[in-house]
Amino acid sequence: MRTLHAAALLRTGPDAEAVLDGAVLVEGARIVAVGPTDELLSAYPGVRVRRWAGTLGPALVHDGPLPPAPTPRERVHALFRLGAAAVPAGRLTDPGLRAAAARNGVAVADAARPPALVVGGRADLAVFGDDGGCLATVVAGRLVHRRA
Repeated sequence: MRTLHAAALLRTGPDAEAVLDGAVLVEGARIVAVGPTDELLSAYPGVRVRRWAGTLGPALVHDGPLPPAPTPRERVHALFRLGAAAVPAGRLTDPGLRAAAARNGVAVADAARPPALVVGGRADLAVFGDDGGCLATVVAGRLVHRRA
């Protein structure tokens, strides 16, 4: 199923200019299109739409120790609450943590490559509010975190 994630502001990369009223079309685990919301709605009528209050952009690569939590699964979900969908391989040395990350779709990233929203790329998205807090995280096209 295709889902259009739309927001008042869209950034396709960490240093990219913000685009007003932008959207990312996701099908399965991949990005199908990126552009103005109106254009994508016209091109893909009937698509499911998720409108987010905040800035939509690529999910983060978490390059620090994973947040503490009682279980590996909870540590992975703590990443999602931060807006992260990837970690460098060196941060997943514990077998239980590595397994939890794999089960939840966390990408093992090359720390040298910044995250970006590109057509054909993996649909790892995050929405951040004005306070800098993560409002939602999408990992490989699946909504894994939404702040109430």
